Amino acid sequence: MQDNDLRILRSAAIPTALVGVIAVLVAAVVAGAKGALGAGIGILVVGAFFTIGLIAVAYAARVSPVIMMAAAMGTFLTKILLLAVLLETFADATVWSPGAFSTTVIIGTIAWTVGEARGFLKLRMLYVDPDAKVPGRVEEKR
Repeated sequence: MQDNDLRILRSAAIPTALVGVIAVLVAAVVAGAKGALGAGIGILVVGAFFTIGLIAVAYAARVSPVIMMAAAMGTFLTKILLLAVLLETFADATVWSPGAFSTTVIIGTIAWTVGEARGFLKLRMLYVDPDAKVPGRVEEKR
């Protein structure tokens, strides 16, 4: 991973972890130990899913912009499908609170997305290379 990727990861992971701690505390008060366990597992799922996705996109970016877009779309689709499967599979769980789990996954996803977007905005990285050579274009002499 490049330094920019690590900054974005940090920008998303820190607020998500803080939201996770708050979610675990609130779930513990509202639903007891099962609520805290559900919220804790929920925030771990969010962190793992989005970290893996970010790493996959960062790796693909080194290969090609086209591959990067495919990796971004593929990991997004995979995350949505896996989250849906997890939420459906554990809807009737008795070990932890499914409500705390699903609520924390939703809130954690929002926190990650906002943190990642904020990280991109603060990055100040050029997305167009001003010195790039365009094939077939005649360079002007100054």
